[in-house]
Amino acid sequence: MGLIHIEMFTSLDLVGQAPGGPEEDPAGFPFGGWQVPLLDEFTGEQILAAYKGTDALLLGRRTYDLFADYWPHQSGEDNEIAALFNSVPKYVASRGTPDLSWAGSTHLGPDLAAAVREIRDRHENVKVVGSLDLVQTLLREKLFDRLDLLVHPIVLGVGKKLFDGGEVPTNLTLVDPPAAGPKGTVYLRYGLADGIPATGDMSAPDRGIGHEA
Repeated sequence: MGLIHIEMFTSLDLVGQAPGGPEEDPAGFPFGGWQVPLLDEFTGEQILAAYKGTDALLLGRRTYDLFADYWPHQSGEDNEIAALFNSVPKYVASRGTPDLSWAGSTHLGPDLAAAVREIRDRHENVKVVGSLDLVQTLLREKLFDRLDLLVHPIVLGVGKKLFDGGEVPTNLTLVDPPAAGPKGTVYLRYGLADGIPATGDMSAPDRGIGHEA
């Protein structure tokens, strides 16, 4: 069985909407392209490393349309991301009827959970990029294995967030030590863990808080 990786660019307040440019979401979001001024060599290296071994993409309809309009026209041996995205299978989660003109694209059926489980069985490393509506379903159904976050040192205050109502109580474990770049961007990699968050009492005797020795 393979792994479903959610790969997300976010602000400190976990807004993940339209990081790459104003055209990603031109209606009602004033900070389209917020990631661009914070890009540096560290971010590029982390992104390239994150995609190594990817053998499929799982995308929501809007992200797919943006990618299909851009990546097929980015060619050349020096563009590793374009070569990867253009060569691997693309699976599109949509309630509508998307235009699947990008080579290697497949529209998933209405039973999204069953379709994602089938993709996981078919591939080793499936990447979910952007696709915030799809991510809400994956979080709610716990249909993911890794949650990779590039957290940028800004607070946007508005916009669609990573945790925007689809999440359920979930335990995660840190897969690798956090890595930080010179502009303050931090890369965090979490893995899905069993169970749900536990509770405790900070004033309990075994905590050593609120009690005299």
